[in-house]
Amino acid sequence: MKKLMIAAIALFVGTTAFSQSIDLGIKAGANFSTLSDASGLSNKTGLQAGVFGGVKFSDKFGIQADILYSQQGADTDLGKFDLNYVNVPVVVKYYLFHGLNLQAGPQFGFVVDDNISKVFGEIVKAEKSDVSGIVGAGYDFPFGIRVDARYNFGFTDVIEGGDGKNSVYSVALGYSFL
Repeated sequence: MKKLMIAAIALFVGTTAFSQSIDLGIKAGANFSTLSDASGLSNKTGLQAGVFGGVKFSDKFGIQADILYSQQGADTDLGKFDLNYVNVPVVVKYYLFHGLNLQAGPQFGFVVDDNISKVFGEIVKAEKSDVSGIVGAGYDFPFGIRVDARYNFGFTDVIEGGDGKNSVYSVALGYSFL
């Protein structure tokens, strides 16, 4: 019985300690996107919004995953083309001091809507998924507010059989419920 009581207390203390490092919240911000490796394009401004969850393993390291609806694309002489994604970035966060952190990791994107064929003609189609890398910095305030600035650099082409990878700068404001 004594061993069972010690195990229950250890489990409760461990769970309580671990739950203090869990982070869940919402975020929204602005994207400034274009395509790298493609000429004649300029930045398109769009929005991003979604949820995030993370775990802080120590005073220095944590991991965060987001699920974001993200408006991306570029402006051309022919018009604006839109690529709307559901993006899932997973970043490792290294805390320099207090809430200031550096972020890096992969991002997986899934196209949910695009107008590429309307702008360029039926022969051009968007790839249905995207793999990118992310680097950035952020600050987590003690009262739940957070600010992130990130750069997303594409590894895969956005247009089937064409050149052009996502290149997106973003700034977001978030609120953690925990």
